[in-house]
Amino acid sequence: MNVILYLIIFAMGITFGSFCTLAVYRIPLRENILNKRSFCVECEHKLSFWDMIPVFSYLALGGKCRYCGKKIRPRYFILEICSGFVFVLFAFSFQLNIYSFQIDKYMYLFFGMLYFTALFILAGIDKEKVRVENSLLIYLTIVNAVYMIYLYIVEHASMYRYVMYLMIICVLVAINTYYLHKKAKNNYTIGILILSMLMILFTYEGQFVFTVILTLLSIAFDMLLQKIKQNRKKCKKVNAKDKINVPIAFYLCVSNVIVVILTNIYYIYR
Repeated sequence: MNVILYLIIFAMGITFGSFCTLAVYRIPLRENILNKRSFCVECEHKLSFWDMIPVFSYLALGGKCRYCGKKIRPRYFILEICSGFVFVLFAFSFQLNIYSFQIDKYMYLFFGMLYFTALFILAGIDKEKVRVENSLLIYLTIVNAVYMIYLYIVEHASMYRYVMYLMIICVLVAINTYYLHKKAKNNYTIGILILSMLMILFTYEGQFVFTVILTLLSIAFDMLLQKIKQNRKKCKKVNAKDKINVPIAFYLCVSNVIVVILTNIYYIYR
């Protein structure tokens, strides 16, 4: 029976992953992500139900659009598969078991799915645009707030740490709003700080410390690889702009997902 449970979670994961691919494409363009029907980005033909089944439609169509024959970017397939496995690993990390129904674990799974979905979208947008979307930060704040209320009412958790971080977030949001009013654009650094506070709220300080360490190691490793590639190609000087545009939020989100799952496994299975 546990196999069936995890298959359901995997199916939910690839469905959320499919939504993430849509959101990553539409949110930067300020397009509707809920009501507007999906379409091929090449020929703009509206997709049918059979064209939008996560993972399976991509495989059945051979990675090409049914209508124009153009290749579908593999990132859609990769994100759907990764999302499915992440959801399964997350459930496994705290021993979700169909034979012992524990409401706190199912609620943690539910809010974790909402939390990870936001991280996936943030990571996808930042990877391409090097930008932290305010709408997603607002969404994450709402998810955290509802989860805090649940913890306080049902599990009688202390609210002091949550209130403290929420106050910090409010100050950062005020600064970001002022900067947006002055410069007509978001401040990337402040966006990263708000995202960091929201990560601490949902996880814990220790997990966030490991997230930062893994993020720094990932960035350093990626920059080293880029440097090696440039030396092999004997490239000319790299523009200063290229050096600055490191998608920090991308690495932060991916690292946080990995750390949450690994630390859960460590604490439960040790």
